[in-house]
Amino acid sequence: MKKRLKIGINYSLNFNPLKRNKKKIKFIVVHYTGMKKEFDAIKKLCSSSSKVSSHYFIKENGVILNLVPDLYEAWHAGKSCWKNYKLLNRYSIGIEIHNPGHQHGYKKFKNVQISSLIKLLKKLSKKYKISKNNILGHSDIAPNRKKDPGEKFPWKVLAKNKLCYLHNTKKSKISRDLKISSKDKRAFLKNLYRYGYCKINNVKLNKNSVLLTKAFQRRFRQDLVNGIIDKECFLISKSLLNNQ
Repeated sequence: MKKRLKIGINYSLNFNPLKRNKKKIKFIVVHYTGMKKEFDAIKKLCSSSSKVSSHYFIKENGVILNLVPDLYEAWHAGKSCWKNYKLLNRYSIGIEIHNPGHQHGYKKFKNVQISSLIKLLKKLSKKYKISKNNILGHSDIAPNRKKDPGEKFPWKVLAKNKLCYLHNTKKSKISRDLKISSKDKRAFLKNLYRYGYCKINNVKLNKNSVLLTKAFQRRFRQDLVNGIIDKECFLISKSLLNNQ
């Protein structure tokens, strides 16, 4: 007999009081807390003055806390976009994993945290019929504002557990040094838009390209996040579309 997933309760005051239909939940968004202390992160997510929250919080020891019930809109995604969806709070479940983040000594996520996350993702994706393509990172949906969960987040482990797709392009440092044409650069960005990434409003074309490329690299080419479109990035983007 499978053990039931244990989830503690530590309710937050920060949510939309209008209950949403179960069918409206289309996405799961993974975050890191980006704060030094776990206690302070929980306090912030539950404080009415902060105006932020998430549905779930995964502690350093792997314990899962439910902060906002699934059928209420938590305030975790902010200004965001994926495919034809905008303001993803309305359509998503947010999961915060405690990690100090890029500003406070970003470190690898603990195995016990990822183990709990995988169990939670399996439960939620089954319950709400959420597609593998719709389990996202915060930087995917807000590349101009966010870096989390970042390049140390183990998307490969999630893929092995059939919780997301990854490309099947073999790692090749050679292809990083190959020149790429302007045509292929444009094709790369078009591939990102087709995959789900959104064009960033009110930024110059070059900055849009850099921000989107970094978000893509944090997810799909984690050992080199430089915002530069190279041949390897282009090939990975093509592979992603073939796996959809």
